[in-house]
Amino acid sequence: MEHIFALLTIFLALPFSGRCRDVFSRSHFPEGFVFGAGTSAYQWEGAAAEDGRKPSVWDTHCHSRDIGNGDIACDGYHKYKEDVKLMVETGLDAFRFSISWSRLIPNGRGPVNQKGLQFYKNLIQELVSHGIEPHVTLYHYDHPQNLEDEYGGWINNRMIKDFTAYTDVCFREFGNHVKFWTTINEANVFAIGGYNDGETPPGRCSIPGKNCLLGNSSSETYIAGHNLLLAHASVSRLYKQKYKDKQGGSIGFGLYLMDFTPSTSSEDDAITTQRAKDFYFGWFLGPLIFGDYPDTMRRTIGSRLPFFSEEESEQVKGSSDFLGINHYFAASVTSSKSNSGNPDFYSDMGGYVTCMNQSLSFEYPVAPWTMEAVLEYIKQSYGNPPVYILENGTPIKQQKDTPRVEYLHAYIGAMLKSIRNGSDTRGYFVWSFMDLYELRGGYHDGYGLYSVNFSDPHRKRSPRLSAHWYSNFLKSKTTLLGSQGIKKLQSNF
Repeated sequence: MEHIFALLTIFLALPFSGRCRDVFSRSHFPEGFVFGAGTSAYQWEGAAAEDGRKPSVWDTHCHSRDIGNGDIACDGYHKYKEDVKLMVETGLDAFRFSISWSRLIPNGRGPVNQKGLQFYKNLIQELVSHGIEPHVTLYHYDHPQNLEDEYGGWINNRMIKDFTAYTDVCFREFGNHVKFWTTINEANVFAIGGYNDGETPPGRCSIPGKNCLLGNSSSETYIAGHNLLLAHASVSRLYKQKYKDKQGGSIGFGLYLMDFTPSTSSEDDAITTQRAKDFYFGWFLGPLIFGDYPDTMRRTIGSRLPFFSEEESEQVKGSSDFLGINHYFAASVTSSKSNSGNPDFYSDMGGYVTCMNQSLSFEYPVAPWTMEAVLEYIKQSYGNPPVYILENGTPIKQQKDTPRVEYLHAYIGAMLKSIRNGSDTRGYFVWSFMDLYELRGGYHDGYGLYSVNFSDPHRKRSPRLSAHWYSNFLKSKTTLLGSQGIKKLQSNF
């Protein structure tokens, strides 16, 4: 790869004119700023039935529907050393991955699976020994199916105790090398997708026409979200009381956030847009920053929205050392809506949201101002907490993924602009390091800097153009793009 990196240095340093006009390099970011890339356990590891692992709700969800599965995925369970070598060649500061609760504690509680424990110890040691910082997500859509069967998973507050016990094992066994923990991945979308829409694990809903056997979209979405917050607070308290002094790490909470803009200049659309922000941002950030849900949600949802006791409110408030953001694109909001049936998250929100990407099959629009808008809103409305961009990227299958290069360049530049405007953003992770089994797109969507040949039993990895570009950037070489520079970069790829 090194000869290609050298060529990139020459071609990316040429003057240009084009859409991405900002000139910046790695050195323009604050000292200590972290650049990395990410995966998650179910999407990367494979080995779904090996060495004591038992099914998670994600396994069950995939096998009950014709959407592919992560039984083998990228086979990261067996190929992690090869993948860490690629990370080193790319120049990553950090690697974001998740731990499979079903691999570590297969039944959800009780005995630790020693082979699963050893795998994560080996992976973390491999990263650390090569100078790559592990950023660990404790929950990424995949609690053990046993807990779902026994008491309903996140719609039962028994989950709080079991999740806390699971994380206690993680802190005890891995905490000497892991300093950054995210408790829940994109909690808002997990609750909506899993309990309102029924389209993601565990696939619960009550909306007519959806493929759900169980669920209540009018209430379970909020119950699950409430228990996620209480579980996060419990884990945060555990870490601070038992581990933080010795290990010196920090605990964060993950959300999926879009920039919402009104569809028209009407007052109704402006009001609806703010309400959408309260539902997507404030639903979790309100409790984490201020100790309770937004008044907008309280008034609309009423008794279907759970209440925090005074003690719970104090525990949740301030329980996150940082906010992890997954961001891909913007959405427009209109007050127009149609609702014929029982209330759910969308009818409660009272508006219609249209995402900028109209197809899961094509790359997302390059609209870097959406990143700036999200970071500015968090800064202005929620006290400017420390932020890590834990996911940002676009799906493209081609090896010469020029649109992804343009996308990443634009969004990293927007993030730099936000930092210069006072945002306390401290890290950025490309989604994803390599092609994965995607939650909704299966193996059709390629988000990876590295492509994976899923038809090959060895799951061969190959660097895309974006892998070379990102490596060039991480090695402190000036990032200049433009039509002429891109053409020369392509011709030498």
